[in-house]
Amino acid sequence: MRIKLLRFRFISLLISWMFAHMSFIIPVKCLHETPNLIAFHHPSPSYKVHIIIVPKQQVKTLADLDPANTVFLTDLYSTVQNLVKELDLKAYRLIVNGGEYQDFPHLHFHLISDL
Repeated sequence: MRIKLLRFRFISLLISWMFAHMSFIIPVKCLHETPNLIAFHHPSPSYKVHIIIVPKQQVKTLADLDPANTVFLTDLYSTVQNLVKELDLKAYRLIVNGGEYQDFPHLHFHLISDL
């Protein structure tokens, strides 16, 4: 059991480190990137438009995000606004999962739309 947890923790740390320091090697088509985040199409979309927005900072969940980190929050809002405008989304949702609902142990947001 411990080996599985360590392996999972190691993999999650590695992926978080990649987002933070080497986002250019992640095999996705980047839609938007700032020094604080990267946005790309979901590799297995559940919606017509399904974009993942991931902070480059190593943060496990929304509960762990420092509310004083206004630079990231400003980038997040600006990125979402730009993508909504760029993709001409008439209706959309921005979703963040946490706890048991979070499949990937790194904070990320889903920008989704069926329109």
